[in-house]
Amino acid sequence: MNFLVTGGCGFIGVNLVLTLLSQNHGHRIRVVDNLSVGKKEDLASIGKVTEIEKEEIGEQFAHKLELVVGDVRDEDLAKVACQGGDILVHLAASTGVMPSIENPMEDCISNVLGTLNYLEAARLNGARGFVFASSGAPVGEQNPPIHEKMVPRPISPYGASKLAGEAYCAAYHGSFGLDTVALRFGNVYGPHSNHKTSVVAEFIKHILNSEPLPIYGDGNQTRDFIYVDDLIQAISLCLDRPGIGGQIFQIATHKEHTVLEVAEELNRLAVKHLGRKSEISFENERKGEIKRNYSDISKARKMLGFELKYDLKEGLEKTFLWFLEDYQQEMK
Repeated sequence: MNFLVTGGCGFIGVNLVLTLLSQNHGHRIRVVDNLSVGKKEDLASIGKVTEIEKEEIGEQFAHKLELVVGDVRDEDLAKVACQGGDILVHLAASTGVMPSIENPMEDCISNVLGTLNYLEAARLNGARGFVFASSGAPVGEQNPPIHEKMVPRPISPYGASKLAGEAYCAAYHGSFGLDTVALRFGNVYGPHSNHKTSVVAEFIKHILNSEPLPIYGDGNQTRDFIYVDDLIQAISLCLDRPGIGGQIFQIATHKEHTVLEVAEELNRLAVKHLGRKSEISFENERKGEIKRNYSDISKARKMLGFELKYDLKEGLEKTFLWFLEDYQQEMK
């Protein structure tokens, strides 16, 4: 099949492309990315990349792995880039609660209009399916475990924009028959996340640089941390599965871990692999952050056949070792 992946130079995108290339099914992949976070070199680290201009895009995917540098807010680019695409995986977004609070308009334009651009382009080009990367943020502050039947009550602009994306996916399935699926990702971590500002990536970078680990609040806030390979498995299960159009799925681990617990586990790995650890510093709590969050993944298990392969300790060690190797190569 021909896959279009927006945000394909980012953390999850690179891992998804790597999985698709390794399946040896003759897939062809076109990536659209504005390179604001991920870089061409990140994509090139997993396979040969052919960069093409907007004007060079035809109805056929001409290369195994193509990169089109552009922004999801570009409506015309979306219509052209989607030509010949069977499945669209829309990962590109303005991510994070704090950036959305600082600039809610930018968050809306990227996440709402950007998603609408690619839904419309998928419809116009006759795509078979559309997978949308959402999160738990649309649900807001509710008693966990979070599940798909909860009434959404976002407490941040980021949550509101992701909720709008979910709504447009449902509307395009209901109005046009496009097989859309919205996946609410847990807190994803893993290899190739060196550009990511999430808690696991940031803690590891601080450890490698012999810096304190900043925790905002008392560290007892909880998240559902999912290793990226498990997340990619969930995306893969959606790519050609009948009967799931218009659905939303929680994709996480159904387990609750505190931020302090993650910091302490990474410090344990630092002692094991580096012979040292970092101090933990407690900073003021940040607005818009949810106190407790973990997900019920029963629906994904039942309808997708989704099962986890990695627990937190195993995933954190694999991630730590990837960062350590990357850091050591940079130091040479």
